[in-house]
Amino acid sequence: MASNDPLLQPYQLKHLTLKNRVMSTSHEPAYSEDGMPKERYRLYHAEKARGGMALTMTAGSAIVSRDSPAAFGNLHLYDDAIVPWLSELAEACHEHDCKVMIQITHLGRRTGWNKADWLPVLSASPVREPAHRAFPKAAEDWDIERIVKDYASAAQRCHAAGLDGIEFEAYGHLIDGFWSPATNHRDDEFGGSLDNRLRFTNMVLDAVRAAVGEKFVVGIRMVADEDFAAGLSKEEGVEIARRLAKSGKVDFLNIIRGSIETDAALTKVIPVTGMRSSPHLDFAGEVRAATKFPTFHAARIQDVATARHAIASGKLDMVGMTRAHIADPHIMRKVMEGREHEIRPCVGATYCLDRIYEGGEALCVHNAATGREATIPHVVGNSGGPEKHVVVVGAGPAGLEAARVAGERGYRVTMLEAASQAGGQIRLAAQNPRRKELIGIVDWRLSQLERLGVDIRYDAWAEKDDVLALEPDVVVVATGGIPQNPPLEAGDALVTSSWDILSGAVKPAENVLLYDDNGGHQGMGAAELIANAGSKLELVSPERFFAPEMGGLNHVPYMRVFHEKGVTVTINTRVRAIRREGNQLVAELRSDFAEGWKVQRFVDQVIVEHGTAPLDELYWALKPLSRNAGAVDYESLVGGGDIFPTRNPNGAFILYRIGDAVASRNIHAAIYDGIRFGLRV
Repeated sequence: MASNDPLLQPYQLKHLTLKNRVMSTSHEPAYSEDGMPKERYRLYHAEKARGGMALTMTAGSAIVSRDSPAAFGNLHLYDDAIVPWLSELAEACHEHDCKVMIQITHLGRRTGWNKADWLPVLSASPVREPAHRAFPKAAEDWDIERIVKDYASAAQRCHAAGLDGIEFEAYGHLIDGFWSPATNHRDDEFGGSLDNRLRFTNMVLDAVRAAVGEKFVVGIRMVADEDFAAGLSKEEGVEIARRLAKSGKVDFLNIIRGSIETDAALTKVIPVTGMRSSPHLDFAGEVRAATKFPTFHAARIQDVATARHAIASGKLDMVGMTRAHIADPHIMRKVMEGREHEIRPCVGATYCLDRIYEGGEALCVHNAATGREATIPHVVGNSGGPEKHVVVVGAGPAGLEAARVAGERGYRVTMLEAASQAGGQIRLAAQNPRRKELIGIVDWRLSQLERLGVDIRYDAWAEKDDVLALEPDVVVVATGGIPQNPPLEAGDALVTSSWDILSGAVKPAENVLLYDDNGGHQGMGAAELIANAGSKLELVSPERFFAPEMGGLNHVPYMRVFHEKGVTVTINTRVRAIRREGNQLVAELRSDFAEGWKVQRFVDQVIVEHGTAPLDELYWALKPLSRNAGAVDYESLVGGGDIFPTRNPNGAFILYRIGDAVASRNIHAAIYDGIRFGLRV
């Protein structure tokens, strides 16, 4: 039966019929190997195709020239070797009637010269991009000629691979580097008037059309307003969109607003948790109205209701839900099956992008299957084996995931939680009003456990006899950790933990020193709450830059508060001892770099953050009674086989511990433990 849902209506783009209105816009998950989209890359996109989306955009962005070295795992589209890999990827997605396009680019100044072949970085003019720090040379005539040819050759490779189209990146890269007055200071035929600034773009478009013909879909992801005084204005940006739409050289516009040359600017384009959702949707709708042309857009459109509104209101023709599909690649299948309530929510944590920009690969903070499709299924199936009774102790992220996986596998699950609510440290982090969306990680799992009939018992401090009375076949210890102090020579009893601040158990004093010897959200979150409470705050870190466990995008809102509230940040410094002197505390600060150097701070309160110590008494009590004595075969865990060796033949159950009950880590590690161990029970 035909659906009236706006998201499920097909869309005709040139000769392509897109089966619905939802896509994943191009982004680079950094899953490439030697610049090629091999198995991991293919499986990632094939999973989204299986999940029901109409169009997946690969790469963010594939590079067309050697002097555009990869900045974050970019595909090497200048190499003929990429064609068969792209062909395999396209075929895998086409099996599910999902169209496949790729974004192509010359990064211009958005990369580094000391990578790959050590060729000079170039741009329209020698204007440095703060984020990547390279000083570019101005593109010469011969540079422009060869790069135009490189674009055409790259497009031919995409066409030969059987892709459905390409998209140019004109958003902080070389093409729009010629558009913007901020980056184009030329006085030749490529600078000055808008006609001149568009000359390079038109040369590229003409060369590509000549290479691939009229039937191949060609679009452009373009900034239509850089949103800062010296940059490309809204008026000129929309005019560029109009001209491109009328040119007959492109088939769609994918609209972006803002600048990406600094972390602070980038978060306005790609907002993180606590920031406005879909901030540029209305603007994209204005461009569509002005051009009367196929318009795509994505920027924190994380829920189906907003996506549906974007299409129903005529703002967009195709709506991008990119981070949302990293959290749940099966969004559209669940919409089609009337299971919207089961969609795993994107909580805006932006762990995915922060990892990419810090040199890692994209991982979702609470979907450990994303990027690991070869070994972890997105849909956990029934084991088909005998029923087992799985007892999970602790309802933090690790325990909730372990219980969910056991339930999906058809096992009987009993969960024991000492607190009156589930969530563990996530519930603590969500006490920061700006990060309250994180509770979606907990709420989604609780809804799944209810569906699966898991027996959750709150206010149940589990001891050995309590667990044994349940006659378990498997015991999962997910009891988490408790705050621990950093190494101090004196004053352990005088400090307050970051947990006390985050939970509200202790109020910030007037003059506070926060010693963050962990470098993640825990200390920074406490600092944000202290600053917003009006306290005078100094944040001290032993690192050469503070909060190294957190990427640049999540760094931005913290730093904004620090500047607004006058927080002092001191790096390369350790707190070694604390003593009381009258009504104040005296913190002694020392240096790793200068022997004998020390200073003192007189404050009202010292807050410390040093991760957690495992809350593992139950584990040690149960270990001698278990069949595997708590052991896990790591080689088998990674390579396949039985992961629980028999070390005690008389043991009655399998025992293992996960998450912070093992060691202080993060949300993703806890959830990854929960699913990868649970699948092997």
